[in-house]
Amino acid sequence: MKLRDIAHTRSGDKGNISNIAVIVYRPEDYLILEQKMTAEKVKSFFGEMVEGAVIRYTLPQLGALNFVMYDALKGGVTRSLAMDSHGKTLSTILLDLEL
Repeated sequence: MKLRDIAHTRSGDKGNISNIAVIVYRPEDYLILEQKMTAEKVKSFFGEMVEGAVIRYTLPQLGALNFVMYDALKGGVTRSLAMDSHGKTLSTILLDLEL
């Protein structure tokens, strides 16, 4: 199953840091998310797109995980020459993750 089958995402960016929250649609799916979505899996999924560390924060009361990804925006939105490297784009790409 793909991440999009059980969750949606919200994102933000500040400088060269991207922040992606992954929120389950149904509370009973949170445990699947918590078990299958590690910081290592997210970093591996993005490959060279995320050059720095990925840190995962758990928010069980919200049914969410929050991933903070460093060096993920090619220098930052205002400095990058990359097309559309904003956090929104990364959060949409993440929905294609195979769980």
